[in-house]
Amino acid sequence: MTEPNVEPDNPPIDWPRDIAHVGPVELFTPTLEETRDFFVDLMALSEVGRDDSSIYLHSWDDYESFTIRIIAREKAGIGRTYLRAASPPALERLVLRIVASGYGEGWVDDIRGLGATFLFTDPDGHAMGVYWEVERFVADDSNRPALKNQAARYPGRGANIRRLDHVNYLTGDVPSTSAFLVNVLGACCTERIAKADGSGYSGVWYSVTNKSYDLVYTEDWAGANGRLHHLAFATDSRDDILRAADVFLEAGVHIETGPHKHAIQQTFFLYVWEPGGNRIELCNAGARLILEPDWKTITWTAEERAKGQAWGLQTISTFHTHGTPTLD
Repeated sequence: MTEPNVEPDNPPIDWPRDIAHVGPVELFTPTLEETRDFFVDLMALSEVGRDDSSIYLHSWDDYESFTIRIIAREKAGIGRTYLRAASPPALERLVLRIVASGYGEGWVDDIRGLGATFLFTDPDGHAMGVYWEVERFVADDSNRPALKNQAARYPGRGANIRRLDHVNYLTGDVPSTSAFLVNVLGACCTERIAKADGSGYSGVWYSVTNKSYDLVYTEDWAGANGRLHHLAFATDSRDDILRAADVFLEAGVHIETGPHKHAIQQTFFLYVWEPGGNRIELCNAGARLILEPDWKTITWTAEERAKGQAWGLQTISTFHTHGTPTLD
């Protein structure tokens, strides 16, 4: 099979990159309090603030003041993803490239916990923002850790989520979003899935750090734009995910698939649907990091993907049909 060449290959990485990591993420939900309880009681995040329409939650080892903001909306889905720049000069370079791309929206300074933030969208319409200045999480007597080199006390309940790991977006235009990630955000494509007809790629995994992936885009089977496939959170170990499966079972949470191991990226996973309908992944990548500055993208064929996950589990059908917001 001839490998398609409709999206950019990785340019040589000029270290350090301009993006330090994925920062806080906004998630829309029609069941605000139930979604809050899912994240606090079962995922082990902590509520750190709220306003009339949203609740701010913090994972125990996130140095920033909040990890996820859940927002009351009629339909579930992804809100804005914030990306922290690697330095003030890096922020300036990012903004210049975003403006030149035509997807910039402008500066704001009223986002809780963040300094001046430049808002933009990706080519598919997903809302994003890039920032440098940040408010750090400060533990109080109720959650002060025994070890001073972690943000908060280890919760010891539910899934014991350590941090946000990645976002998997649905997109109606994989080539355009791929070009934007490489040429504007400076991301590295670590793995991808080629279409059977050789016309392009149906899924792309991008890294902005030494993690194997941070931002993922998969082709929206409905041809829609701006939707979410899943939001993923990292655990310390596979055992945390196995225990979480029992916790979710007892709580009546819909377990979609897993625990199992992905072939792509080798991540140990569990997928559930939170009460608002958004797909949530619990993941553990083990010790896998991308350390090669000249990493060559791994391309998987449709035939290889048809074999299922790493240990033979076939991908469940809803994995290819459920996204948020759901379509009428």
